[in-house]
Amino acid sequence: MKKLGFHYFPDTQHYRQQDLEVWLPRLRALGASWLTLIAPSSYTIPENFLKGLRRAKIRPLVHFPFHLDRLPGKEDFRLFFQTYARWGVKDIILFNKPNTRAQWGTISWAKTDLVERFLDLYLPLAEEASKAGLRPIFPPLEQGGDYWDTSFLWAVLAGIKRRGPARLVDELTLSVDANPNDHSLGWGAGGSYRWPEARPYFTPPGSEDQRGFRIADWYLAISQAVLGKTPPVFMLNLQGDRDSEMKMLQLLAQKPPQGLESLPTQVRAGMFWLLAAEEGSKFLPQAWYKPDGETRPIVERLTQKTPQPKQKKKDHFEHYLLLPTYQGAVTDWHLEVIRGFVKKHTPTIGFSTEEAAHAKRVTVIGGESDLPETDLNKLRARGCIVQRITGSGTEIAAKLEVMSDE
Repeated sequence: MKKLGFHYFPDTQHYRQQDLEVWLPRLRALGASWLTLIAPSSYTIPENFLKGLRRAKIRPLVHFPFHLDRLPGKEDFRLFFQTYARWGVKDIILFNKPNTRAQWGTISWAKTDLVERFLDLYLPLAEEASKAGLRPIFPPLEQGGDYWDTSFLWAVLAGIKRRGPARLVDELTLSVDANPNDHSLGWGAGGSYRWPEARPYFTPPGSEDQRGFRIADWYLAISQAVLGKTPPVFMLNLQGDRDSEMKMLQLLAQKPPQGLESLPTQVRAGMFWLLAAEEGSKFLPQAWYKPDGETRPIVERLTQKTPQPKQKKKDHFEHYLLLPTYQGAVTDWHLEVIRGFVKKHTPTIGFSTEEAAHAKRVTVIGGESDLPETDLNKLRARGCIVQRITGSGTEIAAKLEVMSDE
């Protein structure tokens, strides 16, 4: 789907070749055309990762969500922009939710002329990106926000028109935080044209405002009023329950479900939050893919419609117990720990991740130092259900006993 995209991991730790090998097949299976990547502040996303996405016809959208009080120097940004452009990146987002106190810090936030100070930061970098051949996308704003988002956008666009080079106005592209936030997907549709009573910080009873999935309608109306044009829009942070996610997909495919209006034609892509997150991350509940192999229900729906372009995995083993070796030998300690589980379930026991890849289910005994997570991710990419068990001998035996009772 040309407009389907995802936010990648909510960190900058998954840009290795091994990560590309794990996630590229899944993105293809989902039918993704876009992937939003968080830019590190002190180095670039590796060239092979970006080019791997592009070869798969997935466009990277590089997001620079840097804190406005702690920015790299202009020369650093210039080098970032030139390098990314040379590696085939076309689109970047500068900053993140600049209408919130958290992005400025208390002291900077309290100073006067916030919008003008934001433009002092944004305009030179946007112009530098444009010179490098990139499309600088205006950052998403916090819905409502500490500085009301529609007021902030109006003031910033007026400032860009007044201060910025004409090229930046001509090339303007917006991004929006389109999280429904417990509202229906139709909340606020039509924007200020349909809901003229809505005001900053006040939505009268019986009226609707911009705080929801249809936020793009409101931002486009502001752009038309200030600049006399409606620019392209990227919808970020799409999330919801199974029903609303399916309806969002239908809307992105320009097949609106009954009762919902089509999205504005200016919408270029919608980015679902979140493709994946690590165990322990506060974002894990929203991830489409979990570290233990579990997925959100919508994944199955999408991958059924867009099969992975590779041979179907054939399971030779029902359950494989994968043990680490030390200098080519297995320890008596491991054999003793698994004794009761093996007697009861007779799984296939082995020490090879290549062999384990042919199993439906793989139970791994040992921590990261014994069997790296990158190896386990390769098993998950092959379709294995993988569970790692760590701890002392007693703890491992207890966990295996629980598995026996399931």
